[in-house]
Amino acid sequence: MTKEDLKIVFMGTPDFAVESLRALVDGGYHVVGVVTMPDKPTGRHGSVLQPSAVKQYAVLQNLPVLQPEKLRGESFIEELRSLQADLQIVVAFRMLPEIVWDMPRFGTFNLHASLLPQYRGAAPINWAVINGEKETGITTFFLTHEIDTGRIIRQQKLPIAETDDVGTVHDALMMMGARLVTETVDLLIENDGNIETMPQEKLYESFGDLHPAPKIFKETCRINWGQSVTNVYNFIRGLSPYPAAWTEIVSPAGERTVLKIFQSEKLNESHNSASGTIRTDGKNQMDVAAKDGFIRILSLQLSGKKRMSIKDFLNGMKINEEWKIY
Repeated sequence: MTKEDLKIVFMGTPDFAVESLRALVDGGYHVVGVVTMPDKPTGRHGSVLQPSAVKQYAVLQNLPVLQPEKLRGESFIEELRSLQADLQIVVAFRMLPEIVWDMPRFGTFNLHASLLPQYRGAAPINWAVINGEKETGITTFFLTHEIDTGRIIRQQKLPIAETDDVGTVHDALMMMGARLVTETVDLLIENDGNIETMPQEKLYESFGDLHPAPKIFKETCRINWGQSVTNVYNFIRGLSPYPAAWTEIVSPAGERTVLKIFQSEKLNESHNSASGTIRTDGKNQMDVAAKDGFIRILSLQLSGKKRMSIKDFLNGMKINEEWKIY
């Protein structure tokens, strides 16, 4: 069998998935259909429907697009079955029912943005950076009943620099993942689907404690200034640029303003200030006290405003050390 013969159905939604789909299309693989989320209402009053990034790319490539509301729906199952796929590939999509992932003769494999079994869940890149990991990676594995637990096909590692944020790591893993997807497909073609895989349980000892990667909500993103400088710094970069760590700044009169923080530096120095105390020259720099040092804020965003430098923020807000951050 050649890559032109192998019928592939691709499933994904965001930009992260587009790069893998592009690699398949540019590489001459036979993508017979694309499954993605239904268009989302956006704009004022939800009057405009916004297609996913994967749909936008698929339409440009004249690929058939399926957008099921329900993955167990009879009409979707029939339409998917009619594509007669030999293989399904999932990148940043929804959890699939067995009737879907068990359909192709070569099965369904997923690209996950971590070194499984570490960081199973919806936000593996964020949590790896938040936890101060020095290394992450990508994994292809066959889907099974429990989420992110299937047998591993291939993995590739990526170092995380102390100055990397989620955007940096996301983009690196996106490109690396696209290459690993095509390598995995080639491996399946060369071996007619009969490849050696590794159960994740064999890696438990080498990984030590397993860290989860649950979905991130607004309250998850609130900064706890009572933590160490290192933890606060990692938390900020682990949520930058999206969804962004946030805090509240309170004026001497008690007025509260939400701030999203995108860039910071950590200053390891002893102090006797309460957590959240502001230290500023009122012009170019603003430091916030954490447990064992200060966080120097470099760029931020006021609610309803554009992202700005700390210099522009201080020029507009006239912050002094009577203000507090919570």
